[in-house]
Amino acid sequence: MSYIVEWYRDVIDNKYDPRTQEWFLVPSPGPILTIIATYIYFCVSAGPRYMKDKKPYDLRSILIIYNFIQVLVSLYLVYEGLMAGWLYEYNFICQPVDYSYKPSSVRMANGVYLYFLCKLIELLDTVFFVLRKKDRQITFLHLFHHSLMPFCAWIGVKFVAGGHPTLLGVINSFVHIFMYTYYMLAAFGPYMQKYLWWKKYLTILQIVQFIIIFFHNFQMQFTSCNFPKPLSFLLMINAGLFTYMFGSFYVNNYLNSKVGQISKTNGAINGSVSVNGNAISNKKHES
Repeated sequence: MSYIVEWYRDVIDNKYDPRTQEWFLVPSPGPILTIIATYIYFCVSAGPRYMKDKKPYDLRSILIIYNFIQVLVSLYLVYEGLMAGWLYEYNFICQPVDYSYKPSSVRMANGVYLYFLCKLIELLDTVFFVLRKKDRQITFLHLFHHSLMPFCAWIGVKFVAGGHPTLLGVINSFVHIFMYTYYMLAAFGPYMQKYLWWKKYLTILQIVQFIIIFFHNFQMQFTSCNFPKPLSFLLMINAGLFTYMFGSFYVNNYLNSKVGQISKTNGAINGSVSVNGNAISNKKHES
C-alpha cells in the first residue's frame, strides 16, 4: 500500500505538464472524480427518483441552443488541432509532447484544455435525458462513455497536453460536429425525422474513429518514440473496448433489428404470426 501511495505522489507531483499545472480542475484528480461520481449518482438514482411523479420537461429551445454551441465548439477544436500541429508540424507515426512555451505548443495545450472542459459539459447530454424521461437512451454504453471520457481528457491536460494523443481529440471533435448537428435537428421536432435517415451512419463514424485511434496507438508500441508507451497502450485498450461496444450496439440496433423485421414480414406473408411464442396460422383448417 505504501508503494502505491508513493507511486501516486510521484506521478501527481513530479510527472505533470508544467504549463497546465495551475489551471482550473487540473492539479488534483479529486474534483474531476467527484464530478463524475455525482453525474453517475444523479443519472442512475437521484434524477429518476426526482422525475418519477413529474411530467417530462420541455427543453426544446435549450437543446437547440446547446447542440448548436456544441457544433461550433467542435468546429473550433478541429481547426485548432489542425493549425496547432496536425496539419503542419506533427508526425502521425511518432509525436512527442513539446513542453516548451512555443506559441504552437501552448496553442495545442489550450486546445487540449478546452477539449477537457467540453467532456465535462457533455455530461449534460445525459442530464437532459433524465429531465425529459428518456430512460431508454441512458444505456450502460452511454454512461460508461460519458463517465470515462472526462477523466481521460483530464489525464491529457495534466500530463501530456500535446503530442501523439491529441489526434484523438481532433477526430472525436470532427465526429461530434455531425453528432450534435443530428441532435440539434432532432430537437426541432418530429417533422424533422424524414431528414434524419443518416442516424446509423453516426454510429459507423464513431466506430471508424475508434479503429483509427486503436491503430494510431498500437503502432506506437513498436516505435522508438519519446512518448510514454503505457499511456499509448491504455489509449489503445480504451479504443479497442469502445470499438467492441459501439460495434455491438450497431449490430443489435441496426443489423439484428433489420433481420427481425424481414422475418416478421416473411411470417406475415406466409400466413402466420407469433403471439406469446406460439405460432398462429392464418390459413383455413382443412377438413
